[in-house]
Amino acid sequence: MAVAQNGESRFDFYWRQQGEWVEEPNQRRGGESGVQRLDDGNGKLLYAKRQVGHIYRSVLHPFGRPTVLRELDALNSFEQLGVRVPRIVFCGAERGADHQWRALLVSEALDGFVELDTWHAEGARERYPQVVHERMLKDLADNLARMHLGHWQHGCLYGKHVFIKVIGEGEQARVEVALLDLEKCRRRISCQRAAGNDLRQLRRHSSINDAEWQTLLYFYQMAFGSAVKGLEQ
Repeated sequence: MAVAQNGESRFDFYWRQQGEWVEEPNQRRGGESGVQRLDDGNGKLLYAKRQVGHIYRSVLHPFGRPTVLRELDALNSFEQLGVRVPRIVFCGAERGADHQWRALLVSEALDGFVELDTWHAEGARERYPQVVHERMLKDLADNLARMHLGHWQHGCLYGKHVFIKVIGEGEQARVEVALLDLEKCRRRISCQRAAGNDLRQLRRHSSINDAEWQTLLYFYQMAFGSAVKGLEQ
């Protein structure tokens, strides 16, 4: 592990940084996990997911592995697939003196992005022309199709984990969509099953209305095809 300063590891450097909690530590998976907002000292906003004893178990890791490492696997794969996600600054894990895992995932803030549900709640439907909403739905559909064609299932695809950024004004405005919180992501043998689970979850847990949902499915089907059969409702 690279040295940050004064001989300390990068893990120790980021572990001792403290900021405002944007997601208070919650108890689960035998430990705790929370997210803090940090300043990198140069005016750039960072988010640090900080975990203690927060692990998952699998066939490959029967004794447990920090969940941020699984999230890092997904983030790296998503970048290769062309799925828009936050840029990782640092990720690492180590066992403390008590043999309990400590883990960190530090990423850059998505400047100018806002949660999908907040975007709608703040009047996006009235503020932007219809063509801008269609561009948002198409970019969301394209990102989801790339993810699913790579056999990844998000596993927690709620509106609060879809982020929107509008660039420009009027009908010429561009829209970018990014996905967050990949902690529950996992690879699936069937990309259709991954798609089905995520799309049903997004339908139940987002502010997308009926007409928008049909438009989203249209763009998704163009990108992916048969994966959306039976998901029109």
